[in-house]
Amino acid sequence: MEDLETRESRGALHAPQPLWNPYVAGVMLGLVLLTSFLLLGHGIGASGATARLGTAALAAVAPEHVAQSAYFSKSVSGDTHVLNDWLVFMVVGVFVGGLVSSILAGRLQPGVTRGPRIGVVPRLALALAGGVLMGFAARLARGCTSGQALSGGALLSAGSWIFMLAVFAGGYGLALLLRRQWL
Repeated sequence: MEDLETRESRGALHAPQPLWNPYVAGVMLGLVLLTSFLLLGHGIGASGATARLGTAALAAVAPEHVAQSAYFSKSVSGDTHVLNDWLVFMVVGVFVGGLVSSILAGRLQPGVTRGPRIGVVPRLALALAGGVLMGFAARLARGCTSGQALSGGALLSAGSWIFMLAVFAGGYGLALLLRRQWL
């Protein structure tokens, strides 16, 4: 960890602020979810935005395939652009909000978080592979962890509760296999 003088010489205004208490952050997330239900009529989620981004990219290079596909054509039908959707705006807002808050907290710095036994390239490859796998699984499960666990769990959907228990079980199981990379 660098000292305050080094940070000031790089242009940082202050030392990093402490992280939020996870219980306070959880309550705040619950209030965001409640507000989403009250104002928008539905909960939060992110996988739909990435699916729409993928559909827009595919439509840019192969529009006839998108028009003929039963899966992709659902997103492009109608008069509005495929990216003109509340999920896309929510994900953009989450990114911008995270960027602004990390700058204000003095925590924005380049780097790859990794354990001492794994290089940068393998870490990025594993992150990409995990992201692709999770994205594919989220579409199969009809929602990501935020959509299934938070929104579905808040509605007491049995499938969402089973999904979240499976996510935790799978995460703990995989952690047993990969934890030596981080120690």
